[in-house]
Amino acid sequence: MNFCAVIPVYNHGAAIGAVVSAVRHHGLSCILVDDGSDAACAAVLDSLIAADPTHLTLVRLASNQGKGGAMMAGLRQAQEQGYSHALQIDADGQHNTGDIPVFLQWSRTCPDALIAGCPEYDGSVPKARLYGRYATHVWVWINTLSLAIRDSMCGFRVYPLQATVQLIDQVRIGTRMDFDIEIAVRLLWRGTPVMNVPTRVHYPSDGLSHFKAFRDNVLISRMHAKLFAGMLVRMPFLLWRKVSS
Repeated sequence: MNFCAVIPVYNHGAAIGAVVSAVRHHGLSCILVDDGSDAACAAVLDSLIAADPTHLTLVRLASNQGKGGAMMAGLRQAQEQGYSHALQIDADGQHNTGDIPVFLQWSRTCPDALIAGCPEYDGSVPKARLYGRYATHVWVWINTLSLAIRDSMCGFRVYPLQATVQLIDQVRIGTRMDFDIEIAVRLLWRGTPVMNVPTRVHYPSDGLSHFKAFRDNVLISRMHAKLFAGMLVRMPFLLWRKVSS
């Protein structure tokens, strides 16, 4: 097993250096995906790469593709570089990098599984975001006919790359904030086990969120409708798998 980290970056120049340093502390090389950042953030990324070209790779997208678009570019790059698994972590510092060894150990124990962060929030979480997550949780449980995915919106996870890249090459996945949810559901549909790992989350170190309430909620609602239709088609198989497991 060979691990790296994929970090999508969009204008988090003030926070990304500390995140990269913390991830590198745990021995992981990093693939940084510049998702059309402004000149100041792009310069920060260039300086990070120049300081450690052995362990850092930069994928630069010509225009902003959204978190999902950046992640898919990074996951493909990780597989091309020969990695078997990729840790996804946000660039704003909200995730607890101290839990990285726990995530990696779970992945070593269950190499075919999606290791999914299950957030434990402190007082910094916006209440609207916190309560809004529960609607998505319920829809994910409906669309998978299971409680296997405890939190589908957390962007702190480890992907088995063979199954994940095969999925994103074969199915059109949402490219923005709908990505984390949809890819988890579709991996589960395809038989990828999900291991839920508790992790502390703090919002965010640089005070910058790219979640756009109207746009992203519309995208997520449309995605749930699409997944529900997909669940209905798959219902006999999902029920059979549930009762036979």
